[in-house]
Amino acid sequence: MNNRQIIRKVLHYIKRYWLILALSILMAAVSALMALYIPVLVGEAIDYVVAPGQVDFAAIGKVLVQMAVFIAITALAQWIMNVCNNKITYDVVRDIRKEAFDKIEKLPLAYIDSHPAGEVVSRVIADVDQFAEGLLLGFSQFFTGVLTILGTLFFMLKINPGITLVVVIVTPVSLFVAAFIAKMTHNMFVLQSKTRGEQTALIDEMLGNQKVVLAFSHEDEAMEEFDEINRRLEKCSLRAIFFSSTTNPSTRFVNGLVYAGVALFGAGAVVNKQLSVGQLSCFLNYANQYTKPFNEISGVITELQNALACAGRVFDLIEEEPQVPDAPDAAVLQNASGKVEIRDVAFSYVPEKPLIEDFNLSVSPGQRVAIVGPTGCGKTTIINLLMRFYDVKEGRISVQDKDIRDYTRESLRASYGMVLQETWLKEGTIRENIAMGRPEATEEEIVAAAKASYAHSFIKRLENGYDTFIGEDGGTLSQGQKQLLCIARVMLTLPPMLILDEATSSIDTRTELKIQRAFLKMMEGRTSFIVAHRLSTIREADIILVMKAGKIIEQGNHETLLAQGGFYEQLYNSQFSGVVTEG
Repeated sequence: MNNRQIIRKVLHYIKRYWLILALSILMAAVSALMALYIPVLVGEAIDYVVAPGQVDFAAIGKVLVQMAVFIAITALAQWIMNVCNNKITYDVVRDIRKEAFDKIEKLPLAYIDSHPAGEVVSRVIADVDQFAEGLLLGFSQFFTGVLTILGTLFFMLKINPGITLVVVIVTPVSLFVAAFIAKMTHNMFVLQSKTRGEQTALIDEMLGNQKVVLAFSHEDEAMEEFDEINRRLEKCSLRAIFFSSTTNPSTRFVNGLVYAGVALFGAGAVVNKQLSVGQLSCFLNYANQYTKPFNEISGVITELQNALACAGRVFDLIEEEPQVPDAPDAAVLQNASGKVEIRDVAFSYVPEKPLIEDFNLSVSPGQRVAIVGPTGCGKTTIINLLMRFYDVKEGRISVQDKDIRDYTRESLRASYGMVLQETWLKEGTIRENIAMGRPEATEEEIVAAAKASYAHSFIKRLENGYDTFIGEDGGTLSQGQKQLLCIARVMLTLPPMLILDEATSSIDTRTELKIQRAFLKMMEGRTSFIVAHRLSTIREADIILVMKAGKIIEQGNHETLLAQGGFYEQLYNSQFSGVVTEG
């Protein structure tokens, strides 16, 4: 997005709070007018001092009372304005973050797979914070600054149009200086924001995989990579801050020239009796107040360059194409029997690298289908297609004789129970994690599911049992314990179809035998898709699909495939003989 599009987008969010914005502008006007009238009172007070012994203290006292009232009103108006500005800013930030998070939930899995998690987090957290700072500064100083400039011009014209002309002619130079510097710094702030996201992504990656980093002694390489990004961030940040920091002194220099010009011409006017001393004091005060907002606005422009650069990255995320929405007439899949058909399916993650081609499969209700093959042959991709994490490029996948694209994603995925090799647990209690798919489940149902998955025994040994709080991704639980909780989660929902992708890979052999028995019981009458590397776990499958290079090369049950003496037999024997079969 360019700056104009970003500003238009920001205004779209701000206009939701136009009433509060109107109140803020009103308070800015009151504050500016009160502040501008005070120099008039100061000038009047000075003119009441005529000569030594000729001071009208009574009149000066009245002026001081008026000044105190105006100062109090100014302070109250500024306080209300700041409250309004904070309210608008953080409501806008809340809306943007909510919309960004909502978009993340709707993005296609391809986007998540192709963007580092830390970089996306940086956009939603760090970039929005930077944007908030710039927006708040803009609200706090922009309206008051503009109104102060207009007000001082009005009062100066009333006092002396000639000297006012000097001020008006010289002052715009500071705006040209500020605009020139702002244009130079924008690209630097964009680069700074991008590099900061890159750094956040690296930190997130290293923290999330710290054990692997330590296990392979990768600390030095990780530190070198971090230092390299850090050096780039330092360089672009220093350049951005250096150039942006020249704005204020540059505009102050121009404003100093304005003040000197007013003093010079004003002194001449006093000598020629065109102005009183009080009026000159008032005029100098106005000249100072007139130039001050230019300094503030130039600072705001610089900050806004950073804010707009950050906002652009957030809006780019929000404007990303979401996953293809459900069709308006999409049906809700209910009480699925488990009949699945795959016809002439072709799919690839990258167009120039075909993965699955001409894939065909017919699964009857209640059948157990095992998918085996070498790494990278497309086993997990089939699962992604069945769940509509990705859509097929060609062909169709049907459930109950209806294309799965004609069902709502929510109802389709609710019809599957999924246990993956990679476990995922949210921050919360053991009970909340098991009941994720059925929050309304009773205590008895949760305990029964835990017992069925053999998780109950270790849960009871925890300090608070089912109320034990676990941190992000299971905290201190072992990989096997986390896997048991994921299995319990499926045991609780018991949908009509199951997907088990290396579901027992992190469990010891003794527990695995128990889990296999539990799975056999759970799979009775349910269509099941089992992805497995350990072929000993799929002997009971009704159909075993042997995949290679995205195609089914063999199909049958365990005994039939062994008797054929083909690729499956090689895979099976290699697991017991130690001979690795090339895929």
